[in-house]
Amino acid sequence: MKLSIYQIDAFTEKVFGGNPACVVPLNNWLEDNILLKIAQENAVAETAFFIKKENYYHLRWFTPEIEMDLCGHATLASSYVIKNYIDLSCNEIVFKTLSGELKVFIENDFFTLDFPSRMPKKIVLPNLLKESINILPYKVLKSRDFFLVYKNQKEIKEISINTEIFNKINLSPGGVIVSAPGESSDFVSRFFTPQASIMEDPVTGSAHCSLIPYWSSILNKKEMTAIQLSKRKGKLYCTNKKERVLIKGKAKTYCVGNIWIS
Repeated sequence: MKLSIYQIDAFTEKVFGGNPACVVPLNNWLEDNILLKIAQENAVAETAFFIKKENYYHLRWFTPEIEMDLCGHATLASSYVIKNYIDLSCNEIVFKTLSGELKVFIENDFFTLDFPSRMPKKIVLPNLLKESINILPYKVLKSRDFFLVYKNQKEIKEISINTEIFNKINLSPGGVIVSAPGESSDFVSRFFTPQASIMEDPVTGSAHCSLIPYWSSILNKKEMTAIQLSKRKGKLYCTNKKERVLIKGKAKTYCVGNIWIS
């Protein structure tokens, strides 16, 4: 069986920036263990698979370890593939996913993801997480992901993780967001996932489902800019719409090819 595959760098204006995702269009669903093996072979944070239906696309996301409930950068990458290689005339794409219906709007090379809002709530910092991180936050919250709030961007840059302790934490399918006010953006963040082959995610769209409502309430702003401070970095343009959030960014093609499955 021959399948097309695209590797797209999402939330960036140049190759080697943002977050790489592989995108594999399908005509029919393969068995889940095959989808997982493809994701493992691709060795990127997320591989997206979709099937075209009459007026929407059925979209699923896989890490090398599990199927995810929501992924921003692989949704942007999938939209980019549809717009640039499958349906050049489309300006709006509807996806059906584990997180419900997601829409993507396309204008002037920007892709705007319409995602659910996930306002985090205050909790107590678990001991394993406390022991695994070198700088303690001043506020601890949680939605799907743990959400650790810091005073400034410098602290976010200086955070390091004790992997041996961190990997004892079971957060599947979530991770740990660390965030603070930004110096050249409204807020900055980083994202870490225990027990994952790629522990620090370069740019995490789904984390902004919590980052946007939180910082909107703190900064009293509906529209904000965000930077994820990974080595690859990513820039996101964010809008809070109460029950929904809008996450806007660009993408670039790294490679296009084929895979063969016997």
